[in-house]
Amino acid sequence: MLKHTRLKAAFGAAFAATLMFSASAVHATDLVVSAAASLTNAFKELAQSFEQQNPGVKVITNFGASDILMQQIVRGAPADVFASADQTAMDKAVAEKAVNPATRKNFAANQIVLIVPYDSKLQPAALADLNKPDYKRIALGNPASVPFGRYTKTALESAGLWQQVQAKAVMAENVRTSLDYVARGEVDAGFVFATDAAVMPDKVKVAIRIPSDSPATYPIAATAGSQQKELADKFIGYVLSPTGQTVLARYGFLKP
Repeated sequence: MLKHTRLKAAFGAAFAATLMFSASAVHATDLVVSAAASLTNAFKELAQSFEQQNPGVKVITNFGASDILMQQIVRGAPADVFASADQTAMDKAVAEKAVNPATRKNFAANQIVLIVPYDSKLQPAALADLNKPDYKRIALGNPASVPFGRYTKTALESAGLWQQVQAKAVMAENVRTSLDYVARGEVDAGFVFATDAAVMPDKVKVAIRIPSDSPATYPIAATAGSQQKELADKFIGYVLSPTGQTVLARYGFLKP
């Protein structure tokens, strides 16, 4: 109950901040891009280069868990483009009529990995090692609210380990939080996207790359309420362009 109350309070605070941002920060030539936390580094660079190619345009980026971003858009927060870390969050956005489905495109792919602190003496060779008593705290994403959590649960269920690992879980609000938990040594291991692990090579190391029959694909779409429809379409085109794809590849993203 306490966790639920805190989650509601946190969401309410984030939404209130977003609406305040709506009233004070968005101008006629602003393009607001709400994107999954795992896209932070790549999309910051894409936003900067898009601005350079479109003088007078300011790209405002908003990063977080895909499901939370989707709910913000549904509730009226300003956004022109939504980039999700999985199809489920985008499907929800379509169902809520928060995005224009005609603009929906897959633009990248990723992989879930198990990481440990860089100086850890624990070196899991297989997911089953997480059952060992040495692994007391494992960073996970909540499958109900974050894409990397859904991908992780699917992988662990396939290995018959979901219940055991869930009992040791330290839930992270998004993939970058999971990365931080491992980097600070607050957990013994954690699940993140491969691209996030690459952000802190001196803090974490990849122990296992999780095979998946269903690749982690990232969709992007213009929002239904966008006031910058032409710019939104142009930004999506830029992400899908050879230049945009080169930037994404440099940060470790795969082609969709």
